[in-house]
Amino acid sequence: MDELLSDKVAVITGGSSGIGRTIAKTFAEEGADIVVADVREDAREGGPPTHELISEETDSEATYVDCDVTEPDDLEASVEAAERYGGIDIMVNNAGIFRGEDFLDVSEREYDQLMDVNVKGVFFGAQAAAKRMVANGGGSIINLSSVAGLEGTGEYVTYCTSKGAVRLMTYALADKLGPEGVRVNAIHPGVIETAMTTDDVAIVGTEEGEMYEQMIPSRRFGTPTDVANGALYLASDLADYVTGESLVLDGGLTNTG
Repeated sequence: MDELLSDKVAVITGGSSGIGRTIAKTFAEEGADIVVADVREDAREGGPPTHELISEETDSEATYVDCDVTEPDDLEASVEAAERYGGIDIMVNNAGIFRGEDFLDVSEREYDQLMDVNVKGVFFGAQAAAKRMVANGGGSIINLSSVAGLEGTGEYVTYCTSKGAVRLMTYALADKLGPEGVRVNAIHPGVIETAMTTDDVAIVGTEEGEMYEQMIPSRRFGTPTDVANGALYLASDLADYVTGESLVLDGGLTNTG
């Protein structure tokens, strides 16, 4: 079988670690050249930087671009970097932050920080990519939302607000860009085993986490590979007629709980 992303070029924000790192490597294994756009070059989980890992372990090419997604100029530069490989075909707006909170105590600074990364970063990442995709005749934009963009949770009001915005932004962009040959879809992961869910917000590996895991029909938390495989489908020609869609990757919890 031919590689699913042969001759494609992908820009992946937050591509140095976690889900973004696995998406980048998966895409590279399927033939895509990769621009890793992140605020840090080193992987949080250790090992070589993502772009070096790709060069060492696949036949694809990769480069790292320092990118703060709250800065539209950085996003433009990341998309521009794809020109060295022939221009962007796939944009994965993966960068995001997660935080629990007491809604009554959330400050304006905390609110703005989360919205700047999770919403503004996706908006201007999609815009930078879409400008070139429209000019080139098409492409695929994949936005990382969350199951928190489908259901409200009182402990994560700001996060749910941001991810809900990503979901509706995705639908609006699919309507806007569909006639130009640009597909736009969202992925909604549940709890995925990354540094974010083991270190930043301790869910995986805790007693509370074990109880939550038993509520999932698949009886396990997701892995970055689970998300990367979903992104691979949406990026590839297998999903040529799929746009304005939400792909839920949560082991069945959202729709069965």
